[in-house]
Amino acid sequence: MKAGIIGVGKYAPEKVLTNKDLEKMVDTSDEWIKTRTGIEERRIAADDMNTSDMAYAAAKEAIANAGISPEEIDMILVATVTPDQPFPTVSCMLQERLGCVKASAMDISAACAGFMYGLATAKQFIESGANKHVLIVGVEKLSTITDWNDRNTAVLFGDGAGAVVVSSVSEDRGILSFELGADGTGGKHLYQDEHIMMNGREVFKFAVRQMGESSINVIEKAGLTKDDVDFLIPHQANIRIMEAARQRLDLPEEKMAKTVNKYGNTSSASIPMALCDELESGKIKDDDIIVMVGFGGGLTWGAIALKWGR
Repeated sequence: MKAGIIGVGKYAPEKVLTNKDLEKMVDTSDEWIKTRTGIEERRIAADDMNTSDMAYAAAKEAIANAGISPEEIDMILVATVTPDQPFPTVSCMLQERLGCVKASAMDISAACAGFMYGLATAKQFIESGANKHVLIVGVEKLSTITDWNDRNTAVLFGDGAGAVVVSSVSEDRGILSFELGADGTGGKHLYQDEHIMMNGREVFKFAVRQMGESSINVIEKAGLTKDDVDFLIPHQANIRIMEAARQRLDLPEEKMAKTVNKYGNTSSASIPMALCDELESGKIKDDDIIVMVGFGGGLTWGAIALKWGR
C-alpha cells in the first residue's frame, strides 16, 4: 500500500497588504522588499478570523476535492505555530466543525517544516493500515505574532491555510521517500518572544544549505536522479533561498512553484498553498515526480519525493 495525496484545498484571506502599504508603516521600500525576498504582497486575516477558521475553509475544500465524506477521515493533523489557544487544539476544533466523528486529532509544532512532518506522519499511518484517510492542514495567522515595527520581519509574513487528504494510491504513485531533521542548536536564530525574532543572515545560510541537501537526499532515497524530477515545491520563504534549491536540482525556472510573491511567507501553509496554485495552473500532471522541501524554526527541516496521482 502506497500513501499519496488524493485531495487538496486552500484558503487565502481577502485583505491584501502590499509593499506600498508597508512603506507607510516601516522604513522600507517596494524595491528593497522585492529584490531581497521576491515578495510583492501578502494576505492578512481579519481580526475576527481565527486560525481554526482558515483551517476549516481549506480542509473542507480538500475533503470535497478528494471525493470523500468527513466521516471517512480517520486522523486530523494540523501543522501550526499560531493556534487559537494552546488547547483544545486546532485539530480537535476541526474534528467537531467538519463532522469527522471517527478521527483522532493532534497539532504538530515544527514551524515552517510542520507540513512536511505531517506528510511523513500520515504516510506511516496509511501504509501500516492503521488509517485509511488522513487530513493534514498547514495553517498560520502570523500577523498576530509579527512585529509590524520591525522592518526586517514585518515585510516577510502572511496568513493562510493549505490542506491535503492523504490516502492509499496506486502502487507506483504516492510518497516515494522522505527526510525529517532538526538542529536545536540553531533555535536561537529563529524564535518567538512575543513576536517573531530572526537572525536573517544565519537563517539564510542554514536554509540555502539544507534545502539543497534535503532535496538531493530524498531523490537518492527514492532511487531517482535529478533528471527524474519534474517539479519542485519549496517552502515559500525567500526567492533567493528557493532559487538556490532549484539550481541545486538543475531545474528550469518554470519547474519551480513560486507563490511567495503574492502570499509572502505563510510558514506551514506555504507548501500546500503553493501545491494548490500549481495544480490549478496545470503545471503538475499525473505521474510527475515532485520534490517538496521546507525548513523552519527549531531549527527544523523536511523533504518529500512523490509521484503525483491517485
